Amino acid sequence: MSDSVRPPSRAALKVYYDARCPVCRRERARYERLSRHDAGVEWWDATEHAERLAARGIPLQRALLSLHVETADERICDGMPAYRLLLARLPGLAWLGWLITRPLVEPTLTRLYDAWVRRRLCRDGRL
Repeated sequence: MSDSVRPPSRAALKVYYDARCPVCRRERARYERLSRHDAGVEWWDATEHAERLAARGIPLQRALLSLHVETADERICDGMPAYRLLLARLPGLAWLGWLITRPLVEPTLTRLYDAWVRRRLCRDGRL
């Protein structure tokens, strides 16, 4: 997204995702539609930016196993906290970000998500 399109009051989130994953690409498209492309979110393919992630201490395999989000102050979150940051940018979905990071919900969702991602990467021969 170009700077001329992004609202000036919102610092961009960099979302590192697996662009080779069809489900991930569909989810990205859904988030972009929901935000009307003005959420201040930049989508970065983790594989294309593996060197940048490695310089921040995140090997590519770890980046592919979980969504990573980099804030304007260069803090990197992963997993459900990363989804919470992303959902906070989408109209009407901040509550969902809050919900998925509740003490009883987050560990369950994390286990399910991790199992799904590992199966997908193994099936694709990338793990």
